[in-house]
Amino acid sequence: MSTPSPHGRPRIAALAVALAAAGALALTACDDDSGGSSTSSATPTAPDTASFSGNAASALASAEASVRAEASKRAASASAAASSFEASVSAEVERANKAARTELAKVDGAGNAMSDVTMTGKPRSETGGLLAVVVTITNKTGKTASYAVQVDFLDSSGEVVETRYVGAEDLEPGQKAQPVAVSRKPTEPVLTPKLAKAQRY
Repeated sequence: MSTPSPHGRPRIAALAVALAAAGALALTACDDDSGGSSTSSATPTAPDTASFSGNAASALASAEASVRAEASKRAASASAAASSFEASVSAEVERANKAARTELAKVDGAGNAMSDVTMTGKPRSETGGLLAVVVTITNKTGKTASYAVQVDFLDSSGEVVETRYVGAEDLEPGQKAQPVAVSRKPTEPVLTPKLAKAQRY
């Protein structure tokens, strides 16, 4: 039988120490003599935050930037929707609105057709957030007529801050038209629409 070389003895000693340590660990993990299973009594401990990498403040800043970006995106989307709504309304009634404004410039007082006109608010969800009212004009006469309507938008003190004109041309007897008066003012403060003039001509 060969004798280990002097160079191999330290390695053998180190291996023996490692095996002894492993054996001790295995014994502590095994069942005890009473036949019961041992359970780990170790409890979880909070991690040492000092060893964490990264920066909580920068994470919060990143989240805040993300929220702001999303809000900006939504605002831009709402603005685009408002512009689209207003453009579609203007394209349909611009000529009649100009005629209405011209006609109402000749009228003293409230006009001769206030009873032929009613107003209903449109949901802001349909107007891109704009304040808009549907002006329902009904020709209650027995002959064809055109109409000019003035809608004032008032603030909380009752002051007129904006005026819009809408109109309908050549309505047959009993026929209705529903142009839309749209405020271009900011959504705050909230304005109240008021039927100011209505003229049949």
